[in-house]
Amino acid sequence: MQESLIDRIDKGRLPRHIAIIMDGNGRWAEEKGQDRLYGHFHGVESVRNIVEGSAELGLEYLTLYAFSTENWDRPQQEVEGLMSLLVETIRKEVPTLNKNNIRLHVIGDTNMLPKFAQDELAEALEMTSHNTGLNLIMALSYSSRWELVNAVRNIGMDVKAGKIDPASINQDTLQQYLTTSKFPDPELMIRTSGEYRISNFLLYQLAYAELYFTNTRWPDFRKDNLYEAIIDFQGRERRFGKTGQQIQEETQLA
Repeated sequence: MQESLIDRIDKGRLPRHIAIIMDGNGRWAEEKGQDRLYGHFHGVESVRNIVEGSAELGLEYLTLYAFSTENWDRPQQEVEGLMSLLVETIRKEVPTLNKNNIRLHVIGDTNMLPKFAQDELAEALEMTSHNTGLNLIMALSYSSRWELVNAVRNIGMDVKAGKIDPASINQDTLQQYLTTSKFPDPELMIRTSGEYRISNFLLYQLAYAELYFTNTRWPDFRKDNLYEAIIDFQGRERRFGKTGQQIQEETQLA
């Protein structure tokens, strides 16, 4: 009997945090002769499936790049449709998140979202705040350059107010001012739909992440695709600037 993909995963070496760029909704729809919103609608099922699979595996953190600040430049009809779909999806999924002990978080410039979307998000964040399982982080109206500029601005304001000594600023200082300060950096970043770029996503946090690219469009991405990415991740040697021999010696000592 052929071993299933999930059985090939070493549950003791799961990445703590996986980040996904959910790309290809529009192209998937266009290939089927439909408008782009059709693709986004079907992409929601992929979100549901991957969140479920992540929770089943016991992952701690999952970040989904749902809407970038650059996406505001898309056609107005598509943006309005995406906002409506976002609110509708959150409203429907909160009971399932609670049932599965999943806590929702949001990173990004949410002030740019329409008021009805902000209100729905705030309610969902509150309603799932007691959950202790998978942390589901939605990147909405997010861009890494916005995040870094915002962090530097806030550090500058605290320096000016005398709260920080400029000489004491280090990597830990910057991380405390990022929107992701409560989360560990992703160890694995997945991008769907055959594009080989990071697209202004977690530029600082992905410094040592393993990158995995697949041609699969997001609406077709399912648990087995996630398992394949994790298996690939577990087959890599993560050196963090050290030599392979050093890593092997440290593993033996552990």
